[in-house]
Amino acid sequence: MTYIGRFAPSPTGPLHAGSLVAALASWLDARAHGGTWLVRIENVDTPRCVPDADTGILAQLAALGMAPDAPPTWQSRRGDRYEAALAQLRRGGWAYPCVCSRSDIAAALARAGVPQVAHVERVYPGTCRPPTMASTDVAPAVPWRRTPAWRLRTRTPAGEDIVIAWHDRLLGPQRQDVTQAVGDFVLKRADGLWAYQLAVVVDDAAQGITDVVRGEDLADNTARQIHLQRTLGLPTPRYLHTPL
Repeated sequence: MTYIGRFAPSPTGPLHAGSLVAALASWLDARAHGGTWLVRIENVDTPRCVPDADTGILAQLAALGMAPDAPPTWQSRRGDRYEAALAQLRRGGWAYPCVCSRSDIAAALARAGVPQVAHVERVYPGTCRPPTMASTDVAPAVPWRRTPAWRLRTRTPAGEDIVIAWHDRLLGPQRQDVTQAVGDFVLKRADGLWAYQLAVVVDDAAQGITDVVRGEDLADNTARQIHLQRTLGLPTPRYLHTPL
């Protein structure tokens, strides 16, 4: 069976020890399976990126003997692919514009009696979610009051929760109710930057990634990514999340 793995660092500075462990785990897994190992620079969040950190990361990997089997790729050069994926989701009614600010969301949750818990991501209350799954790939009849973000629905067309079950090669059986745990999440920010969840799903499919090996701190993203993969009609790779 063909194996294609990848290491996908964000160039926010040099790789620290934890990131190097994740890189080594993905490299070793690819070698153990006689597969291909790729490196993708995940630099869509440009305000957080440090100049020349990408070349520094590649030099660190090379110094440790971890050279990718094909030239590295940069997410910042792949915006057309993300735009096409968003257009597909808009046509299907899965993606919709959201003009809520952080304070708008906080006020809506307060009105609903949802307590705020420190260091816990708040679940979007669905304020801007259209009542039906009609296409949103049309210009609005009334101009938006501010530039919108684009969110992905986390309910089925019948209004049921999206519950994702998957098997992690190390952690075993996993399950998450994305609707209750995450809510409708952002695909494209109001400032025009692409969200990590959409970019990583589109790129994994485009590069034919069969196995994602990464740190356990990213395990919580997996259900969102599988939901996106299924909605876009893309394959789901195998996952292995390593101890931190």
